[in-house]
Formats: sequence, structure tokens, C-alpha cells
Amino acid sequence: MGVYSNSVSISQFHVVGELPKEELFTWFSNALQGRGFRSIEQSAEETAEGWVRTDSPDEASFDTTDSCWRDRYLFFSYRRDQRRIPSALFKFHLNKAEDEYLAKRPEMKRPPKREKEEMTERIRLSLLARSLPSPSTVDLVWNLDSSLLTLFSSSSKAMERFEELFAKSFENIRTQLIYPYSRAMSLLDESDSEKLAELNQASSEAALELISGNHWIGEEFLLWLLHGGIDGEAFRISTPGHLETGTPFSAWVDDRIQLQGGGEAGPQKVAVSGSQDHYLEARSALRTGKTISSAVVHIEKDDLQWRFSLNGELFTFSSFRCPPVKIEREGVEQISERESAFYERIYLLESGLQMFDSLLFSFLKQRLGNDWQDRLRAISKWLEE
Repeated sequence: MGVYSNSVSISQFHVVGELPKEELFTWFSNALQGRGFRSIEQSAEETAEGWVRTDSPDEASFDTTDSCWRDRYLFFSYRRDQRRIPSALFKFHLNKAEDEYLAKRPEMKRPPKREKEEMTERIRLSLLARSLPSPSTVDLVWNLDSSLLTLFSSSSKAMERFEELFAKSFENIRTQLIYPYSRAMSLLDESDSEKLAELNQASSEAALELISGNHWIGEEFLLWLLHGGIDGEAFRISTPGHLETGTPFSAWVDDRIQLQGGGEAGPQKVAVSGSQDHYLEARSALRTGKTISSAVVHIEKDDLQWRFSLNGELFTFSSFRCPPVKIEREGVEQISERESAFYERIYLLESGLQMFDSLLFSFLKQRLGNDWQDRLRAISKWLEE
């Protein structure tokens, strides 16, 4: 799944550092080509990784602006090829080699340790050389105006590998994952930022500490949205983006809710699936002290619908589905069609995230304001009904 797909998984990063003011494309091009992907099909290497063109995943050259630049967006892909040896196949060849070894040495019951290690490595290299690497790619879109980078994956491994390669490629530039506390801070003014800082439960300013110490943000936000969606609470655009401030939209939680809580036997998890009517199972779990760790969020505006599964701990988005992109193909060149699809997909994605940020902002204003206790009492009453 990538930038052209109607359903994607995404995580977002702030790009921190100062970009060169002159010859920016040359700088980008050199950085990407310096860590460009190199094929391992003609070798016995096990893995390879590097940058490739999003529109041509076999191409690692970025010598023209068309290859990676559209308007204010830089777009490219992370590619990783890996050879995998099926365990059953490896075991078969290893047993065969051991039998042949022992057939020549009837006095032995098993190969010596050193011989076994050499045999294992020899077979592994032989099978690797005979197997084709399996490719996988992850698309990236970097908004140069906002310094916001969207990685089209929510996999922790993909995020880690991307950050490592990005740091090696771009000198004096680094990425910071946008997690609940940092996303909240980016939406608030100075006064409300100070209020949120007072509620910060992290023991340090390290990202992992800010994530683990403030999981309450995602939990309370999802509970707030679940309760608000029940009564059809009205929401409006309140953050900058493509959509005009004040534009109304709807949002609610449905289809799947994941809850978790501690217990004597360790963490306990409850999954509530299917379209909900009165949310009886979820309310029962919430009454026992469990919290919402992830949920499917629906957003609707002018008969257009967005849908995604939100991870409350990290604020990563899985199965993010936007309204379908329809491009008129007749009389349109293939390159123009892909450009049109790119801009339309980015517009819809950013509009969905703008509405999500508006939801988060509305929650924060109430959470940090004077009427939060009234909202908690209303939620408690609803849970007990």
C-alpha cells in the first residue's frame, strides 16, 4: 500500500533541521542517490535497502525534478529486498548433508560442532544464492512547507529502518515521530501548552518517556470521541489546512474497539467488533477500569467519508481509507494521470488529517478547560445506564 492506494497505513514525522537555501534539488538528489537502492539479484547477499523512485521502484536515480518533486512535496520510497530460506527447505538440505557426512564416517553418531557450523553456513549461502530476493517498498511524502513527513506504514520495524536510513542520507537533518503529546502541543497556543505541560506524566523529555508517560491522551481522546459520537455531537474545522475554518463535519467510533487494562494475571485485552448499537460490551469493559487503546474512527463531510484505525498510544493510522480518487483516463497521458492522482490523494489525506486534528483540538480545549468535570460526569452517567 502506498501513496496511490485508497486504503493506507501511515505514521507522521516532523523533519527537524535547516535545509540549504540554494540548489535545494541538487542537495536532495545527491542525498537520495548516495543511499540509492542497489539490486542483489546477481549476488548472494541476504538483504539490501535504499531509496527508489515512487513511480519507478526499480529506479534509484533522482536526476530530474519529475523523479521526486511535485509542487511543495518531495516524494520517494524506501525499498528493502530480502532473501528468505524456508525453514523446511533448510532443514531438509542440512539433514541430507549430515547423512552424507556420517555415511563416510560410520564410527561417528553426529558431526562435530565445528563441522556442523561450517555445514550450516555453507548450506545457507548455497540456498541464498539460488533464491530470489523478495522486494518491499514504503512510500514517503515530505511537505517542504510544513516540514511534515508522512511514511505510508505504521509498522514499528518500517519506522525504525526508515529513520536510520534517513539519518544516514541527510546531513544535519533528523526526524521526530509525531506521538500524542507532541501532536497535542503543536495544536495549542502558549497558554494551553503550559496547562498540558502541567499534566505531562513523563519522567524526562525523551520521546519514549513522553509516549509511555502520556498514554492517557489517546485513551481519554478516544473515550471522549466515543461518547460524543453517540449523541451526534457537532464538530467544526478549527485547525489550518485545505478545508475552511468553521466547516462542519461528523465523527464517531464504530466497527472495532480495542480495550485493555491491568489485572492480577497481567494485562487484559478486550476486542469489540462489528457495528455497535448501544456499545454494551465496550461500556461494560470501561466500567471495570479498562481503557480504549485503539478504535476505528469514522469521519464524514458532505457525503464524503474517511475511515481509519487509530493507535491511541502512538497516533499511527492503520487502514486509512479516503474517498476514492477518480481520474478521467480518456485523452490523458499516463504521467499526467499519475500526477493528478497524486495531488488528489494528498489533498484527501491531508483533509482527513485536518479533521482529525480539529477533533483532537476540540478535545484538548475541553480537557484543559473548566467544563471537563461536567463531561466526565456525563460519560460516567452514560456508562452506568
